[in-house]
Amino acid sequence: MLRRLYDWTLSLAAGPRAPHALSAVAFAESSVFPLPPDLLLIPMCVSKRHRAWFYAGLCTIASVLGGLLGYLIGAVLFEEVAKPILAFYGYMDKFDQFAQIFDDWGWWFVFIAGLTPFPYKVITIASGVFALNLPVFIVASIVSRGIRFFVVAGLLYLFGPAIRDFIEKRLALVFTVFVVLLVGGFALIKFI
Repeated sequence: MLRRLYDWTLSLAAGPRAPHALSAVAFAESSVFPLPPDLLLIPMCVSKRHRAWFYAGLCTIASVLGGLLGYLIGAVLFEEVAKPILAFYGYMDKFDQFAQIFDDWGWWFVFIAGLTPFPYKVITIASGVFALNLPVFIVASIVSRGIRFFVVAGLLYLFGPAIRDFIEKRLALVFTVFVVLLVGGFALIKFI
């Protein structure tokens, strides 16, 4: 089933309504959809490099708006909607762990999840459940999702199809290393 969903999502990138599909996938991925918008963003940027920045901006806006839906689901519909979504993805156990430290590190959770391959929907829902300050949530989402999608679009714009394989195979690793270095740098500054 996941393979069919993957193939269907990828086929949307070639269609005339690709920007609409990109927006829909980016929106849904931030609250309920299992596949990342990169599946559309990458082939769209490769095929129309001159529109890469537009696609990254569209992806960022739609993702942040979808994150607000995730926040709403967590804040208002936890039992009815959020719990089944989290259980479906196998994150209910991990979700319970967030309750202990979310208040102190909520901004960082949103920021890091927005950059890494960790399912962003888990963090958007958790932000609503734990009532993370909404402006903080929005700013962290804009910054992290913007960095993620504009870096992908920028690499594709600069290097074209040659960088596509690298991004598809190693993007998660690159962003994870970036986040570790960023957080490590802040920790080092704090303790020096």
